[in-house]
Amino acid sequence: MGQRQGEHRRTVGGAVVAAGLVACVCAGAAGCSGSGAAVEGVRGAGDPVRTLRHAADRLVDAGTSKARTSMEMAAGGTRVTIRGQGVYDYRRQLGRLKVVLPQDPAGETEHRPITELLAPGALFMKNRGAGVPADKWVRVETATISDGNLVTGGATDPFAAAELLRGTRTATYVGETEVAGAEVRHYRGVADLAVAAKDASDSGRKSLAAAAEGFATARVPFDVYLDDEGRIRKVRHRFSFVNGQRKSAVAVASTTLLYDFGAPVDVRLPAAGDIFAGRIAEE
Repeated sequence: MGQRQGEHRRTVGGAVVAAGLVACVCAGAAGCSGSGAAVEGVRGAGDPVRTLRHAADRLVDAGTSKARTSMEMAAGGTRVTIRGQGVYDYRRQLGRLKVVLPQDPAGETEHRPITELLAPGALFMKNRGAGVPADKWVRVETATISDGNLVTGGATDPFAAAELLRGTRTATYVGETEVAGAEVRHYRGVADLAVAAKDASDSGRKSLAAAAEGFATARVPFDVYLDDEGRIRKVRHRFSFVNGQRKSAVAVASTTLLYDFGAPVDVRLPAAGDIFAGRIAEE
């Protein structure tokens, strides 16, 4: 871990600023494969493990959706939540989220929303602060950060959240319920990040492999809710990573809610001249 963190600081500031997004919130709280597979088991029948391993393919079939994200962290006896909302194109693996950080524990500082663009192998952030001009973007290579951007950006990339289920090792069908007005089937299980990385898409493989090495454990418990077409409507992962400053484990629960499938999505990545090339201040 120490060597990996040192390597991050030698990048063009990007990984440092990305890692700071979650790290500064924790410190504040603490006081410091192809889409042709058949859909199986969406009504509880069949093999839950096989069903969940193909859930990402069902999103590719759906094309696009809107998304809401929530990331809860327990640090220093305090629980904080980062929320996001936006859209995602599963075929192009492009998304846009507006991420809202919580106020400081004393309630004195209100953070500006951060705009995040999600792309294959990269995360772009605007309004990040840390000395970056307001009109500039910060680019981070997701394979260079120890969690593969499952946690760092304050929101889990919706397609990465789905591809993590390709590593499902055990799963059980819990029963039928409702999510945001849709009838869904609830499954509970455990995924392995290393297994997910092997079966992920080309663009997601390196990021998930980085997470498998960087998290405190590669085993990720989850709850997921699928609709009648096998599409993920809601997925909640529970991660554990080591806070680099305090060397203590931080528990993170990441929830992704998907809805309004087929919604128009227009994500344009920043031009090279709009990307900040200077050194990022460490917060």
